[in-house]
Amino acid sequence: YLGIRAEEFWPGGMRARIEVRDELLTPFGNLHGGVIAALVDHVLGTVCYPVMPRGAWAATTEFKLNYLAPVSGGTLEAVSEIVSLTKRTAVVRITVTNGDRTVAIAQGTVLVMPPKQP
Repeated sequence: YLGIRAEEFWPGGMRARIEVRDELLTPFGNLHGGVIAALVDHVLGTVCYPVMPRGAWAATTEFKLNYLAPVSGGTLEAVSEIVSLTKRTAVVRITVTNGDRTVAIAQGTVLVMPPKQP
């Protein structure tokens, strides 16, 4: 429904986008904060998959999100980068922009679950 598109991956990082559409706006004409939170949560875990063992999965345990500016149109772009990765956790930093403005920043932790043994 949100239309999150992964645009680019590199070791420990990724970039994703969402087009701001009318149905994602509040009655006041601004993008609902939950859309930004969902984008952050998505890239928080997704960035880990290329660097985790095959069959492992990432579960968000927490994230802190600061909204810095309202969004009323255009495109949201989220860049996430792994700050720390161990066998069991990853800490990820995310910057969300709308054009040339930074509209949110976040940092979160994911639990890295090892592959199930047969």
